[in-house]
Amino acid sequence: MKKYIFEALITLKNGILDPQGLATQKVLKRMKYPIDNVRFGKLITFEIQAKDNVEAEKLANEITYNSLINPVLENYELKLLKEIEA
Repeated sequence: MKKYIFEALITLKNGILDPQGLATQKVLKRMKYPIDNVRFGKLITFEIQAKDNVEAEKLANEITYNSLINPVLENYELKLLKEIEA
């Protein structure tokens, strides 16, 4: 078995209110920065064991979709960072 390190970038779907982003945008505008559409997200890294990268990616997608996000409100992008021989 090999170990695989993944990174999941989780963001709110378009049209979902982001109060943290709005508050940050207001502060930055008051500071005279020319900024718009500030959105916050989460970056989660995790390590899983699998026999190959196909199985690893399938598991990583399943874990992210079923446990790390709210599919009604959030989108995610999954990225394989590293493959480690066990």
